[in-house]
Amino acid sequence: MRTRAGTRRRAVPATLAVAALALGACQGNEAAGPPAPASAAAPPAAPQAAEKARVGTAADGCALPVSFGIAESWKPKAVRVEADDVLAELTRRGPLTMACEIDAKPAGSIGFLRVWTGPAGEPRPALTAFIGDRAQDAVFTELPIGGRPGLEVVYRQKSQLDDALEPERAFLVPTGQGIAVVSLDSFDSDEHDDMLPAYELGKAGLTVTG
Repeated sequence: MRTRAGTRRRAVPATLAVAALALGACQGNEAAGPPAPASAAAPPAAPQAAEKARVGTAADGCALPVSFGIAESWKPKAVRVEADDVLAELTRRGPLTMACEIDAKPAGSIGFLRVWTGPAGEPRPALTAFIGDRAQDAVFTELPIGGRPGLEVVYRQKSQLDDALEPERAFLVPTGQGIAVVSLDSFDSDEHDDMLPAYELGKAGLTVTG
């Protein structure tokens, strides 16, 4: 983790940062222009973090159809919200529902790796619906993930706090129980860079368990 002093990080209270991340969960439902078609190769993968634990079983609180490694100090927590809960909309994006989030704050970053699950379907339309109409410059890349034909999208989206375009990414993998998506949901571009090795760790070490 690099020293925060001297970076271009915007000074925003942590509570506001968390609120912005929560708002991001439902941003796929807001209307704007359609995602741009893939027009360039995805950027090279970041270095992977070292695996310190795995997430995806009842033992860690997140029973999922996939399992993958998580970096040191990242904390997983199952997401369970009743359908009539006022926060339910924040846990849905396109055809997918949030099932687990792995918090980066104990590791020194503001953000989450989030796991979303949904019914079986074609990967490209599902992932397009997941990122929503506010996504810009979306680039989709087909690649094997966990021995399955996976799909990753890298795109940009305006910050909930200002007009800055922030990097976003997620990958999708089919399972025997439908599809699973893992998204990197960071506060800003600096946090995105810091969290990217943990995201790459999860993508590289994922196994389909259900």
